[in-house]
Amino acid sequence: MKQAEPPATRLCPNSSLFMIGKDSQGHWVVQDQRKLCGGLFVDRTTALRFALFENGNRPQAVIMVPGVFELDMSSDAPAVPYAELPAATPRQQKAA
Repeated sequence: MKQAEPPATRLCPNSSLFMIGKDSQGHWVVQDQRKLCGGLFVDRTTALRFALFENGNRPQAVIMVPGVFELDMSSDAPAVPYAELPAATPRQQKAA
């Protein structure tokens, strides 16, 4: 079964550095350095694919975090209104 590819529109256009690790429940976590973009993933491959897609396919801008890495989206930056977000596929809605 082939997995759906991410849409052409990036969700985190200004993010450059992404961190990947596992949370305390065993989910794979991806988060950008500004805490504006990220998500939970079921496997490392999908998490890495998301991070590379969002940072313009630059593996040098992806950091694997050792130990427990919890998703923290508590940035003080203003949230993007839902109406301005690109349409997401059902698979992406699980990840976001």
